[in-house]
Amino acid sequence: MAEYLKRGIDEVSAIETDREVRRTVEGILADITARGDAAVREMSVRFDGWDRADYRLTKAEIDACLGDLTGRQLDDIRFAQDQVRNFAQHQRESIRDIEVETLPGVILGHKNIPVNAVGCYVPGGKYPLLASAHMSVITAKVAGVSRIATCAPPFKGRPAAAIVAAQHLAGADEIFCLGGVQAIGAMALGTETIERVDMLVGPGNAFVAEAKRQLFGQVGIDLFAGPTETLVIADDTTDAELCATDLLGQAEHGPNSPAILLTTSAGLARATMEEIERLLQILPTAAVARKAWEEYGQVILCADEAEMVREADRIASEHVQVMTRDPDYFLRNMTNYGALFLGQRTNVAYGDKVIGTNHTLPTKLAARYTGGLWVGKFLKTCTYQRVTTDEASAQIGRYCSRLCMLEGFVGHAEQANVRVRRYGGDNIAYGEAAA
Repeated sequence: MAEYLKRGIDEVSAIETDREVRRTVEGILADITARGDAAVREMSVRFDGWDRADYRLTKAEIDACLGDLTGRQLDDIRFAQDQVRNFAQHQRESIRDIEVETLPGVILGHKNIPVNAVGCYVPGGKYPLLASAHMSVITAKVAGVSRIATCAPPFKGRPAAAIVAAQHLAGADEIFCLGGVQAIGAMALGTETIERVDMLVGPGNAFVAEAKRQLFGQVGIDLFAGPTETLVIADDTTDAELCATDLLGQAEHGPNSPAILLTTSAGLARATMEEIERLLQILPTAAVARKAWEEYGQVILCADEAEMVREADRIASEHVQVMTRDPDYFLRNMTNYGALFLGQRTNVAYGDKVIGTNHTLPTKLAARYTGGLWVGKFLKTCTYQRVTTDEASAQIGRYCSRLCMLEGFVGHAEQANVRVRRYGGDNIAYGEAAA
C-alpha cells in the first residue's frame, strides 16, 4: 500500500475555497448578462485597474506591441508557433470525413465541421503567458475556425506586448486587452462591443475556470480546468535535483498548484524534499512555489512500478513527468493523464512552451474522461444519411416500423410506413406495424 511521506491541504478546506469562487463568479456573470459593457468595464477597473471605452486593440496598438519586442524574441515566438502548427496539422490530417454504403442503397457518412467562432483566453495577470496564444489560436486556425477572438489581461498597466505579438502572429482576428471572469463572460454572453462566440478555450485561474464551467451549455468549452498540476514519477535511476526542479517549476504557477512526487525510492523521496528546501532559498518565484508546495505538495512512496501506475491513475494529473528505468512502461499502462513527459531529457516546460503538443490539459481529475485541447475539439462531427433506392427505403422502413411500434411511437412508425407503402407496395393501415 502506498505510503505518504508528505500530504497537502485537507479536502474540506479545498472544497470551501471552491464554494467561495463559485459564488463570486455567479454574481459577476449575472451582472454581465444584465448590464453588458458597463459591467465589464467596472470589473476591469476593479480587478485589473484597466479602463478603456473599447477593449479591442487597434492595429496601431498591435504594431506597437510588436515593436516592443526584439527580433530574437519574435523569432522565438515564431519557432514555438511553427512547432504547434506542425503537430496540429498532423492531427488534422488524421481526422477524415467518411461516407460508406452500409447496405445496398443505404449511404451513411459524417463530416467534420469547424466551429464558427471561438474565444481564446490567454492568462497573463501574474506572468505574460504568451504560449497559451499558440495553443489555442493556432490549433483553432488549423481546424478551420473562421473567427477567433482573444482576450488577455493587462500586464503592469498596459497590454502585454509578448502576448499581443503571439496572438497576432498566431492569426487572431480580434484582440482584446481584457482579463478574468469579465473577459470570459463578455465573449460567451456578448456585449454591445464584443460579439459572442460559440466556444471558449484556454487556461486561467480558479475564477476563469469556474466561469467556463458555469457557461458550459450556453457555449462549448475545451475542458474543465483548474490550477496547474504536476506529478513526477521517479525511481532510483534519477536524482533529487531533477525531481525538485520539475516539481517547483510547476508549483510556481500559483499557490494552489499541486506538485506530487511518486517514487519507489525512500532515499530519493527524502533527498528531493531536502533539495526542494534548498531551491526555495534561491528561486525568484519562491513565495508562490513555497505556498503551493507546503499546502498542495505530496510525496508518495510505492512498492513497485505497478503500484505507481495505480496511484498515478488515481491522481489523474494534468502533467506527468516519468523518470524511471523504463518510461514506456507508463506509456503502455497508464490511462488517466493530461500529457506524459517520458524520460529525463524532456520536461513539462517543453510541453508548456515550445515542443509542439498542446498545453491546455485536463485538471481536477478530468483526465479520467478527457484529453487536452487539440484540433478535434474545434470540430463538430456531424452525420448524414442518404437512401438511394426504393428497395432500400422499404427494407429499412419495415424494420423501423416494427421497432417504433414496440416502443409505442405510432407517429414515428407512420414515418416509416408511408415509405413502405410508397416504395415497397405494402398495404399497411395507419397505426399498424409493417409485416
